[in-house]
Amino acid sequence: MAAATRRAASSLVARCLLAGRASAAGAPPAVPSALRRPDGTRGLLPGVFQRFSTAAVAEEPISPPVQVNYTKLLINGDFVDSASGKTFPTLDPRTGDVIAHVAEGDAEDVNRAVNAARKAFDEGPWPKMTAYERSRILLRFADLIEKHNDEIAALETWDNGKPYEQAALIEVPMVARLMRYYAGWADKIHGLIVPADGPHHVQVLHEPIGVAGQIIPWNFPLLMFAWKVGPALACGNTVVLKTAEQTPLSALYVSKLLHEAGLPEGVLNVISGFGPTAGASLASHMDVDKLAFTGSTDTGKIVLELAARSNLKPVTLELGGKSPFIIMDDADVDQAVELAHFALFFNQGQCCCAGSRTFVHERVYDEFVEKSKARALKRVVGDPFRKGVEQGPQIDEEQFNKILRYIRSGVDSGATLVTGGDKLGDKGYYVQPTIFSDVQDGMKIAQEEIFGPVQSILKFNDLNEVIKRANASQYGLAAGVFTNNLDTANTLTRALKVGTVWVNCFDIFDAAIPFGGYKQSGIGREKGIDSLKNYLQIKAVVTPLKNAAWL
Repeated sequence: MAAATRRAASSLVARCLLAGRASAAGAPPAVPSALRRPDGTRGLLPGVFQRFSTAAVAEEPISPPVQVNYTKLLINGDFVDSASGKTFPTLDPRTGDVIAHVAEGDAEDVNRAVNAARKAFDEGPWPKMTAYERSRILLRFADLIEKHNDEIAALETWDNGKPYEQAALIEVPMVARLMRYYAGWADKIHGLIVPADGPHHVQVLHEPIGVAGQIIPWNFPLLMFAWKVGPALACGNTVVLKTAEQTPLSALYVSKLLHEAGLPEGVLNVISGFGPTAGASLASHMDVDKLAFTGSTDTGKIVLELAARSNLKPVTLELGGKSPFIIMDDADVDQAVELAHFALFFNQGQCCCAGSRTFVHERVYDEFVEKSKARALKRVVGDPFRKGVEQGPQIDEEQFNKILRYIRSGVDSGATLVTGGDKLGDKGYYVQPTIFSDVQDGMKIAQEEIFGPVQSILKFNDLNEVIKRANASQYGLAAGVFTNNLDTANTLTRALKVGTVWVNCFDIFDAAIPFGGYKQSGIGREKGIDSLKNYLQIKAVVTPLKNAAWL
C-alpha cells in the first residue's frame, strides 16, 4: 500500500466513523504474500461471516503472516536474556495458545537498563548530538516503520487481537506520523532571553531531563510507544520502557528498527515483565529522572506513590475514563447511532476514552436504542486477520471474565439487556457486542470502567441536567457531543470537565492534538507541543552585564 494512502487513512478517521469501519477511509491494506489469494490477487483471505454469530469465530484461525524474532530484553543496544533466565508466555487472544516465550525482566534487569540509559545520557552522543541529527534519525525510523508496515501490523494483531485492517491502515501509519511530528520538533526547542530589572543577562534554557522511565499499556502498544518515546527522544533524553506483559512483541520489533535507523546504544532500553516486579522497580528507581505511565487509575496511584517515595521524580499519568457521549434531540439519529457505536466498540471497547456513557435525549431515545441494537447485531466479530472483521477477541482471559462480570452486574441491577450479554464461541476471548438501556447513574456499569464491548444508554431531558450528570464522575478524560446546534455545542464543550471534547466526531488523534484528563483520569498531556514539556527541565542562567549599551 502506498505511503500516501496510509497517511490519508490515518488522517481521515472521522470519515471512517460514519462508514462503520476504519478501512473505509482508503484502499484495502497491502498484505504479505502469505495472505495472497490463490489467484494471486492481493488482499486478506476472504471468509464467510454470519454477523454476531459463533460461525464468525468458529473457523480455523488464520496463521499470522509474520515470525516472532525478538523476545529478549533490549539493554544497551543488544537483545539479552533476563538476569534470572526466566521467561513468560505471550498468548494469542484468538485461541489462548502461546505465541512465544518472552524474557521476564525484574529489578536486576531494570537496574541494568537504567545504568545503560544513564551512561548513554551522561557520556554518550545522544544529548550532545545536534538536534538536527536526532531529527534525521527519527525520520529514518518513520521510513522504516512504513517499509515494515504489514509485519508490524500483523504482530500487533496477533499479540493484541485487534483487527488487522485497523492496525495496518490506521495505527501503524499513525506511529510513523507521530515520529515525523516529533522529529520536526527536535531542532525547534528554544530557550528564552528575558529582561531583568537590573544589569543582568538572563537566559532560560530548556534542557533534557535525563533518564525517562516509561510504562505502556496493552490496548494500543505501538501508539503508546510512539506517544512516549517520540517526545522523550526528540528532547534529547534516554529511555527505559516497560511493555505490558500481555503485548511485548511489537515494541521489541520497532525498537530494533529504531537502532537500524542509527539510534546509539543505551538510548532506548526495553524491558518486558510484570507490574509488581519490573514496573515497580522502574517507578521507584533512584536514578530515573522522570516517569510516564498509561494504565488504570488504581495502578496510576501506586506508580505516583512509588515515584514520590523514591526520588520525587515528576510523573505524567494517562489513566482511566468513563466518557459521556451526549446525543441531543436535534441529532440525525442514524449518524448518531453509527458514531456512538464506533465511540464505544472501537478496539473491542478497550479504549480509555471510549464513549461508555451514552446519554440520549428522551425525544429520540427509543429510536436510538432500536437502531443501536440493529447496528450491534450487524457487527462482524471474528478472527481479526480476516477481511471485514470489526471486532476481534478481548486481550486475555482476565479481561474477558471482568467484562462478563460487569454484564451480569448490569442485569442484576435492573438495566435492560437489549442485545448481547455473553461470550461468543468456544475458543478465545470473544464477547458479544452488548447494549444496555434504562441505565441509571448509580449502576456499576454507568460508573466504572468496563473496558469492553458494552454500551450503556442513559436517558436525559434537559441540557443542564445532562451536564451535571456527565460531570458526576471520578474521571474526566474525554467526551463526545452530537448536535446540529452551535450554541448547544459551545455550551457543552465549555461545561464538560474533561481533557478532550469531540463534537460530531470521536477518537480523532492527530499528532498535534494534546491528550490527557481532568480529575482521576491523569496528570499532564501527551501528544502536541505540551508533551515536550514533560521531558524538559527549565534552567535560568543569570550573568552580570558591565557597561551594557542596553538592558
